[in-house]
Amino acid sequence: MSINILDSNTINKIAAGEVVERPSSVVKELVENAIDAGASAVTVEIKDGGMTLIRVTDNGCGIHKEEVKVAFLRHSTSKIKTAADLLGISSLGFRGEALSSISAVSQVELITKCPESLSGVRYRIDGGAEKELEDVGAPDGTTFLVRNLFYNTPARRKFLKTPATEAGYVSSVMEHLCMSHPDISFRFINNNQPRLQTVGNGNLKDVIYAVYGREISANLIEIHEKFDTFSIDGFIGNPAICRGNRNYENYYINGRYIRNSIVSKAVEEGFAPFIMQHKYPFTAFHIAIEPELLDVNVHPSKMELRFANSPYIYDCVRNAVMEALSRKELIVDAVLDDKVVPPADNAASVKEETADNTESSAIKKTPDSVSFTKAVPVHTDNRPARMPEPFETKRAAEYDTTALKPDYTQLKLFDRPELLKEENKKSIKIIGQVFDTYWIIEFENNMYIIDQHAAHEKVLFERFMKRYNEHTISTQYISPPEIIKVSLQEDNILKEHMAEFNKFGYEIESFGGDEYAISGIPADFAGASPKDLLLEILDDMSGAGVKITPDSIKDRIATMSCKAAVKGNNKLSYAEAHELIDELMELDNPYNCPHGRPTLITMSKYDLEKKFKRII
Repeated sequence: MSINILDSNTINKIAAGEVVERPSSVVKELVENAIDAGASAVTVEIKDGGMTLIRVTDNGCGIHKEEVKVAFLRHSTSKIKTAADLLGISSLGFRGEALSSISAVSQVELITKCPESLSGVRYRIDGGAEKELEDVGAPDGTTFLVRNLFYNTPARRKFLKTPATEAGYVSSVMEHLCMSHPDISFRFINNNQPRLQTVGNGNLKDVIYAVYGREISANLIEIHEKFDTFSIDGFIGNPAICRGNRNYENYYINGRYIRNSIVSKAVEEGFAPFIMQHKYPFTAFHIAIEPELLDVNVHPSKMELRFANSPYIYDCVRNAVMEALSRKELIVDAVLDDKVVPPADNAASVKEETADNTESSAIKKTPDSVSFTKAVPVHTDNRPARMPEPFETKRAAEYDTTALKPDYTQLKLFDRPELLKEENKKSIKIIGQVFDTYWIIEFENNMYIIDQHAAHEKVLFERFMKRYNEHTISTQYISPPEIIKVSLQEDNILKEHMAEFNKFGYEIESFGGDEYAISGIPADFAGASPKDLLLEILDDMSGAGVKITPDSIKDRIATMSCKAAVKGNNKLSYAEAHELIDELMELDNPYNCPHGRPTLITMSKYDLEKKFKRII
């Protein structure tokens, strides 16, 4: 084997692979350079997802003619001079590889002018090879035109997604840039169609409105906290607008959009007592911290960083989120069918895992450990029945969480086919409803407890699946139609799979721009909010990769069933309960909801009498 020294062209293409993954990478690098150049207005235009054209125009300080060629050399940068400067980076770009990497795999044209210069400069470089340098008339600032990305590396180009998908990635980058710099006016144009524009007045709430629309901007909670080494300023969302994936978790550290497990875990732990399990919050806040406490040189795309004091950051962020959410005004906006845990005069707390399923233990997590305290049963006069019994604090991985589950050794999953027989229906006796969630019925020598949400969810699922397979789904029309604002990714999903949505019974039409009008929903789910129902499905599809299969169709229908089913803490009449129980009993498998949760449990008369010591 011989050892070769690579030529500069090959080196540049290898470096480009680290920095330029797709068109959105180019947009990110060029816009960050514009921000570092002091621009107050930036326009980004793309065509065909950025594969044929990316144009980035700014009104920043420009580049002097004698420095234009130098700017395209590897490791040339105006942001740092020595390795020591890496300890205090405040700019967005600093590696000096962006322009070199971009020009190595595309055809680049640069037009730039400094305010003090009489004329501008036009420079062309194709695949790393210089083509032209001339003086031209130009406004102050810089314009980059990047054409035919990966034209000379076809192996890289074939791994790109469709133009619509790539445009969605660019749109996501632009949204984050808008929110990370509300003092800059941004415009984003896709295939000659304006998609996003901000005014640059420094008001983050105005930017959130421009990016996410009215509903989210109307459900924001301000968060402003100062700590010893950093501060938090911005907004978190009311728990009512939580989503099914982490796409709406946005936080910016010193003006940079970052993914950081410490901050994400702290935010989600702060929200945990207020939202359902498997739901994620909306956040849009800025963290300002001394640069020397950060290491941003962790990843080539600069999307990750490390904190010098991670445990302190975690505790402060989590507590700040909980403090903001604990304000009394949240009570006014509480969802009517949410469970409310009454206050108790003891240290124990009860954490609600879902709207219909409350755990029997409070769990408080930290990055390295988890402590458990048994919930305290409370008498009707609010006196604790007994003092809480503390568990030893251990690492979460070392603790046997099965010890925290209620003792169901006397309770058996329902497995009595005689209850399903038509001739036995008249023998079923409905005793009543407890906690506005569970129905108690008596049949022969057994007591059954039915979870009304899980039962209704299963009934809706089975009914809809039958109609879907038989192509007999009907539509419930809405007047007036509901208007929904979608992201570019959600827009692509709707357009690509509109036929499938129509099969589900939806009537959806474009309402212009990034809005759609919902004029009809599946009739079986008419009790659900049309907007919430569609958003739930879009969240699910955007989070797991869009691929229509028999299993994925079942997942969507299960999601719709869960959203439309009657909730816990929702009182039903005896007639409604009777109808629900009758429908449940007619199913082939009434024992579990589509997500696997039991719809009913049973206790025999014998077991009950043993509990009361009637039988020894």
